[in-house]
Amino acid sequence: MNIFFNGLRRFRRSQWELVASILIAAGVVMLMQPFALWMFSYSFIVTLVGTVMFIIVSHFPE
Repeated sequence: MNIFFNGLRRFRRSQWELVASILIAAGVVMLMQPFALWMFSYSFIVTLVGTVMFIIVSHFPE
């Protein structure tokens, strides 16, 4: 686990891509759930942040 956080601090692509992908998936799940209106309200923002983050992270070094 410590290796994961050290990689995040050094701006390595694989760990940040994982975080961005989790954000995108969380946004999609938030969009499709029928129970909480606040989750539906924030789903677009979470998905957008994950997508923009993925685009930026794709330019980080391996």
